[in-house]
Amino acid sequence: MTKPSLPELLHAAVTAVGGMERPGQVAMAEAVAQAIDDGSHLLVQAGTGTGKSLGYLVPALAHGDRVVVATATLALQRQLVERDLPRTVDALHPLLRRRPEFAMLKGRSNYLCLHRLHEGMPQDEEEGLFDQFEAAAPTSKLGQDLLRLRDWSDETETGDRDDLTPGVSDRAWSQVSVSSRECLGASKCAYGAECFAEMARERAKLAEVVVTNHALLAIDAIEGAPVLPQHEVLIVDEAHELVSRVTGVATGELTPGQVNRAVRRAAKLVNEKAADQLQTAAEGFERLMELALPGRLEEIPEDLGYALMALRDAARTVISALGSTRDKSVQDEDAVRKQALASVETVHDVAERITNGSEWDVVWYERHDRFGASLRVAPMSVSGLLREKLFADRSVVLTSATLKLGGDFNGVGASLGLAPEGIAGTAGSESEDLPVWKGIDVGSPFDYRKQGILYVAKHLSRPARDGERGDMLDELTELIQAAGGRTLGLFSSMRGAQSAAEALRARIPEFPILLQGEETLGELIKNFAADPKTCLFGTLSLWQGVDVPGASCQLVVMDKIPFPRPDDPLMSARQKAVEENGGNGFMAVAATHAALLMAQGAGRLVRASGDRGVVAVLDPRLATARYGSYLKASLPDFWYTTDRNQVRRSLAAIDAAAKAATAAETEAQ
Repeated sequence: MTKPSLPELLHAAVTAVGGMERPGQVAMAEAVAQAIDDGSHLLVQAGTGTGKSLGYLVPALAHGDRVVVATATLALQRQLVERDLPRTVDALHPLLRRRPEFAMLKGRSNYLCLHRLHEGMPQDEEEGLFDQFEAAAPTSKLGQDLLRLRDWSDETETGDRDDLTPGVSDRAWSQVSVSSRECLGASKCAYGAECFAEMARERAKLAEVVVTNHALLAIDAIEGAPVLPQHEVLIVDEAHELVSRVTGVATGELTPGQVNRAVRRAAKLVNEKAADQLQTAAEGFERLMELALPGRLEEIPEDLGYALMALRDAARTVISALGSTRDKSVQDEDAVRKQALASVETVHDVAERITNGSEWDVVWYERHDRFGASLRVAPMSVSGLLREKLFADRSVVLTSATLKLGGDFNGVGASLGLAPEGIAGTAGSESEDLPVWKGIDVGSPFDYRKQGILYVAKHLSRPARDGERGDMLDELTELIQAAGGRTLGLFSSMRGAQSAAEALRARIPEFPILLQGEETLGELIKNFAADPKTCLFGTLSLWQGVDVPGASCQLVVMDKIPFPRPDDPLMSARQKAVEENGGNGFMAVAATHAALLMAQGAGRLVRASGDRGVVAVLDPRLATARYGSYLKASLPDFWYTTDRNQVRRSLAAIDAAAKAATAAETEAQ
């Protein structure tokens, strides 16, 4: 029997999911198949509506090697495991003559821990919380959540937190889950044979396709302890998120609360001298943190250096003592010891990392109204790490709707540790050993120039940091009125979103304004989609998390270009490092960051072939500044205007057409 061709397989899969074959999807599938065959690396920009998940799943399944698919969002993981993979596997089975297995794998703390559930948390600062399990009618929200978790543990097959609907608070979940450092290990645990996390790992070992998240991919790459099964192909979807997720995993933090928790957990298990040494070091650290002012520490102040060395040395002493302790008076001593060890090791590792003072790390203080001060350390860049760990021994495909910034892939490529396209691997050059890669843009099925307008309010005043922008609020009010509501407002700060919502609720009460933070994101998006007159205002997660096709979202407004804050320690350190190496730090860091967010934000407008609307940027710099052309080149190819009257007429016409369509539908029913 002849081997089925890629077009045949793709056609079967697309038919099975009820989709339409698109030229961009075919081009993507062919490029992915080529990269897997060559063992090379590929960046694919695939616009909304391309059907990119099938564009990579079909060639990956056809090839037959084990593939790991890493995504940034839970929504896409669910779509892959619950919809795309089952249908695709069923459709390809008769052609491939095999039925590839697939599985989902997440970090250990995402799964219910039966030991923690049945034996309770090792008693320290949470003492008494588990007693609420036994209460006849627990009144606290925490008690109710814990009872529900116990009932759920008897029903669930996966133990996966994301399968629990509705969910529970982080505080409740922390009572029934463990980190990999706290886990006793399947062989030592009384519940090892039934462990949900271990079962997920076993399923992943047997699967041809393993779906995971960026964070677990980062842990697998960074920590050197493999958590993913061996695989020949890695596909990173939502790849525009990868650098920030890897940075998050590689970031360490120390807070007084965390250090004190480590002291409490260890005190019952080690000799008095070791416990006192850690207690004294913790008190010294806490006193310093009370005075900490937010901002980057280019050099570690002497008093902080001494405090961190004291913490590091005391933690090391406690770790040695914990290694030899076996206190039979402590019930379930192994679990208590594991938790104490995990807490103290974290304190030791972060204190040692900051004390060592790598030139590649950035250290800063943060202060939260609610949580107080924290000391943080993060890598200046993760590009070298990704180049070495991600691209070394497998074929990697990275895909997203936004990978080309300013018209090419080189900005995103550089953040991933890739040399400019076409330069890597050149014999005799510095880039001879760098990963060879190719970038392709397979376009979008949408006709952006006919479906959308990019409007820049060139007449407005330039935004000043934290300044009131009366003219911007006037403009926003008029645009919403012209659009008949139907507005997604994307703000560069939460304060901006809140003040705009407050002002517009007073000015145009006939258009309900929903505000991020006042309800869960899912509920907000549902209510926004249900009523065309409603507007939704918010910040970062809305820039990339809203998918509302149709007439409810016909105006997307950005209040200003979302550059990082000038006092953002990590971004400003990265910018400075580029400048010290002779590059343009502003373009490499701040403009790239803004371009990525703007491309994601503008992508909220056109989600289906019938969508029409306007992306309005209320920041004149997009039209007047030299970097404006770079940012515009990163956005979909909308029809461009700075004519405020033209855009109001267009919005009114789009609103009228939407109302007429709704009326016609109602009449037809």
